Amino acid sequence: MSDSTVFRVRVDGRPRDLGGFSVTRVLPAMGCRAVGPFVFLDEMGPAVFAAGKGIDVRPHPHIGLSTVSFLFEGEIVHRDSLGVKKSITPGAVNLMTAGRGVTHSERSSEAARAAGQRLHGLQFWVALRQEHEDDAPGFWHYPASEIPKGEVAPGVEATVVVGEAAAMRSPVVHPSEPLLVIFDMAPGAVMVLPARPLELALTVVDGAVEVNGEALAPHTLGVLYDDREVTVRACEPSRVALFGGPHLDGPRFIEWNFVATTQARIEAAKTRWRAREFAPVPGDEVEFIPLPEAGPQTGH
Repeated sequence: MSDSTVFRVRVDGRPRDLGGFSVTRVLPAMGCRAVGPFVFLDEMGPAVFAAGKGIDVRPHPHIGLSTVSFLFEGEIVHRDSLGVKKSITPGAVNLMTAGRGVTHSERSSEAARAAGQRLHGLQFWVALRQEHEDDAPGFWHYPASEIPKGEVAPGVEATVVVGEAAAMRSPVVHPSEPLLVIFDMAPGAVMVLPARPLELALTVVDGAVEVNGEALAPHTLGVLYDDREVTVRACEPSRVALFGGPHLDGPRFIEWNFVATTQARIEAAKTRWRAREFAPVPGDEVEFIPLPEAGPQTGH
């Protein structure tokens, strides 16, 4: 809980090493296991890779969730056990639904690795509703040209990545009804977020903002009270993510890369991965991330 009149919960991001570069893990955290259907958030970078270096997240499994990936800079090549190979570049969206099980990897493209690149982006996990836990896995790519954006206040541009906001609707849809909007704010710009009957949070990607006069620093998440309108002011050029949605339809177990409504589902997935029973990733079959045996560390 929080004594703030603006934020029900505040979370400071924690650094993690992932595939040779640093990410900031904002969700889940002690006291905040989910925001609406979102159960995980990593901010990737910003990181600078020299020529010959790159991101290498080896093949790993998921169940019970969808991943939503969005980049501000750089390029990542997604491969999965469905046979999909797709690059994501700034402004585009990759949505992968694991359902009953999928394997995927994320690596730098050959061109980006040869030349070097700067990489910065967000990756979210959205928990699948109970009736969709055993759905077949799937993958969808949406180019930047299809993601709506527009000015919502003087000096404030909104990009509606998932869901509907500010009279704009994203083509990215999901049965858990998540909402994800990125706001790019000029120095001194102000926007008002009305009260909505959803569980929503703000996180600062770049810059610094004040929310009803209360500072919110980079890599910090604040879960909003759902019955209070808030005013956000940019103290400098800032980028802010608003995300959340309806509450989950029950508690979730989260262990490593697995999300499920029961621990039995988690244990079954662990057994399958140890036995190499998940489908391999075509074109990336040699390497894989072994199941951590030391505890329930979340993510990759």
